[in-house]
Amino acid sequence: MNKDQVKGTIKDIAGKTQEEVGKLVGSKEQQVEGLKKQVSGEIQKSLGDAKELIKDAANTLNKH
Repeated sequence: MNKDQVKGTIKDIAGKTQEEVGKLVGSKEQQVEGLKKQVSGEIQKSLGDAKELIKDAANTLNKH
């Protein structure tokens, strides 16, 4: 797991938490901010996933 995957996952979890808190207190603004964090986290995690795939492919090619 690389740093983008870890940071993305953390942002996603923080966003979900913020969204739920927004629901509990009736704040649409907090809900929207939470959703934004989730999207940002998912994008960052996807970037990290892509980096891992490239690294794994390069390692496989180097072994052959």
